[in-house]
Amino acid sequence: MKSFRKTFSLLLLAAMLIVSTAACTSNTNNGPASTASTAPAAGGATETAGSSQREEITLDVFSMLSNFSGEQTGWFAKVIKDKFNINLNIIASNLEGGADVKFATMMAAGNLGDLIIFGDDGQKYLDSIKAGMLVDWTKEGLLDSKGQNILKYAPKAIEKNKANFGGGSSVYGIGFDVGDDKPGPSEAKDLTYNPNLRWDLYEKLGRPEINTMEDYLPVLKQMQELEPKSESGRPTYAFSMWADWDGNMMVLTKAWAGIHGFDEGDGFNSGGFTLVSGDKDEYQGVLDEDGYYMRGLKLYFDANQMGLVDPDSMTQKFEDVVNKMKDGQLLFTFFPWLDDTYNTAEHMAEGKGFALVPFKEERTFSYGYDPYGGNRVWAIGSKTKHPDRVLEFIDWLYSPEGNMISSNGPEGLNWELKDGKPVLTAFGEQVLPANDTALPEEFGGGTWKDGMSQLNNTTFKTTNINPDNGEPYDYNLWQSTLEKSPTKLDQDWRAAMGGALTAKDYLEKNNQLTIMRPLFTGTPPSVISDELEQKRGQVAQVIRQFSWKMIYAKNEAEFNKLRQEMLDKAKGLGYDEVLAWNVEQNKKVFGYRKQ
Repeated sequence: MKSFRKTFSLLLLAAMLIVSTAACTSNTNNGPASTASTAPAAGGATETAGSSQREEITLDVFSMLSNFSGEQTGWFAKVIKDKFNINLNIIASNLEGGADVKFATMMAAGNLGDLIIFGDDGQKYLDSIKAGMLVDWTKEGLLDSKGQNILKYAPKAIEKNKANFGGGSSVYGIGFDVGDDKPGPSEAKDLTYNPNLRWDLYEKLGRPEINTMEDYLPVLKQMQELEPKSESGRPTYAFSMWADWDGNMMVLTKAWAGIHGFDEGDGFNSGGFTLVSGDKDEYQGVLDEDGYYMRGLKLYFDANQMGLVDPDSMTQKFEDVVNKMKDGQLLFTFFPWLDDTYNTAEHMAEGKGFALVPFKEERTFSYGYDPYGGNRVWAIGSKTKHPDRVLEFIDWLYSPEGNMISSNGPEGLNWELKDGKPVLTAFGEQVLPANDTALPEEFGGGTWKDGMSQLNNTTFKTTNINPDNGEPYDYNLWQSTLEKSPTKLDQDWRAAMGGALTAKDYLEKNNQLTIMRPLFTGTPPSVISDELEQKRGQVAQVIRQFSWKMIYAKNEAEFNKLRQEMLDKAKGLGYDEVLAWNVEQNKKVFGYRKQ
C-alpha cells in the first residue's frame, strides 16, 4: 500500500510505524516535560563507545511516511543522542503538500536530505537512483564497515536491492518489515486491517451476527444510540476519517478491500488503479461497479445519511482523529494501532475498548513473512556529509537491540530480562502501547506517546524472533505477557470468540486470512511512462475529490450523479489506459507467484 500511510498511506509504522508497523504514531509535539514518579531509574541502550566525544550532528530525515515534522524529541531522541550523538530533523511530505509535491521540490533542489524513507520502491526511488541522489552503500566499503547487523540479519533484503535496483552490484537502500524466512501470517495479535468496534457497546447489543460489510451499519447505529456522547460530551460517530493519507484513492475506503483479501499493489509493483488479491490471480479496477472500493463509497454515503460519519472527516487531519479516538468519539476503526489510543489499561480493566468484530465474508489481508523486505525503503542522500554515521544509525535499527528499543522502549524503563527472557516492568505495563504517561527528564521528558519514534517505518517484523532472547520483538507475544491475567476486555472478547487469544488467532483458526507470498524477481518493477504517470496523477485527483463528495452527497440521486461524473472525468483523463498498464504488471506478478 503505497504508503499505507499516505497511500497507506502512512503510519507507522508507519508504524507503524514503526513499531509495528507499523504502527503509526501521533504527530503531536511533546508538551512540557514532567516527572513520572513511578518510572524506574535511567538505563537503556548501550552507549556507542566514545559517542559523547563524537561531533554532534543533526540529520535531515525526509520521510514520505511520517506524520510528524520537526525535531524528534522525548525518549527516542534521548536514546539516539546518547548512543550516536545525533539529532533527527524530520521532514514529512505528508504534512508539506504530499509526497509528489515535496519530492519534486527536493529533487529540483538537488538534495533529498541525509536519511530518506521512501513510501515505496517505485518511481521516486528509481528516479532518485537514476539521478544520482542516493549513496551506493557498496562504495568505499561503507556497507561492510558500518552495516554488519544488516548483513547478518537481513542478507536477503540486501540481495534483493542489489539485484532489483543496483544492477547486481550496487546497494541504494533496504526495504522495511524484513521477516523471518517462514510461512504464515506475519502480523502480531492484530492484522493491518481489522474491523474493530467498541466491544463493550457491541456486547450490550447481544453481539448481532454480521455477514457482509454493509451489515455493520445498523449495528453501529444502535451502538451510537447506546452512547451518543463521548467522555467529554462530544457526539460519537461510527466513522471519523482523514484525507491526508490519500493517494490514488481514499485510504479509508480502500481499507474495505483489505478485509476482503485485496490490497493496492501486488507485493512487487507500486499501487495504481487495481486492487489485487493477496493469494489468488484476481484483481479489481478501483472504479469497478461492484468492486470493494465503490462498495465502500456507497457504504460511507449510507452511513452519512444515518448520521454515522463525522462531518469533519473531509477537512480534519490524522492527529484530529487521534484526539477524538482518545476522547471516545469513535465506534469503528480499521487500524489496531489507532485503537491503542482508547484501549488504555484503565479502559480495558473496565471492559471498555475496541476489539475485532468479524463478519462472515471476511478474509483479511496478511502481508506474510518476507525475508526480502517490503517496499518502503531506507536510503541515504548523496549530499549528506555523514554517510557513515547515517548508515551506522540505520544498521542499529536493523540490530536486535535497535529493533527491541524502537518497538518496546529502553531496557530498564519498560522492560527487563529475567532468566534471559524479556518481561515488562510495572512502568512498561503503564505506558505501552502508546499512553500519555509522563517520563522523567533522564529519559527525555515529555510523555511516552509523544516521545515514540516519529520515523514511521520499520526494519524487522516485530513478530520475528529476537536472536538475543528467543522471543518475538512484540511485547504482546512474550511468554511473560501471555501468562499474565487478561484484562476484563480480553476476557469478555475471548469468551465470545471461542477461546481465541487474539484477532489473528481467531481469523487464522477460522480460515479468514489471505496471506501474501514473498517474491524475489531479480528485476525492478516496470517504470510507467511519463505520459501515463501524468494521467495517473490527474485521474487520482479526480477519484479522491469525487470520492469525498459522494460520501457527503445530500441524497442518492446526487450520489449517483457524482458517481457518473467521476467515471466520466476519470475515463476522459485516461483511467482505462493506466488501469490496463496496472493489470499488465499485476499479471506478470501472478506468473512470478507460480515460480
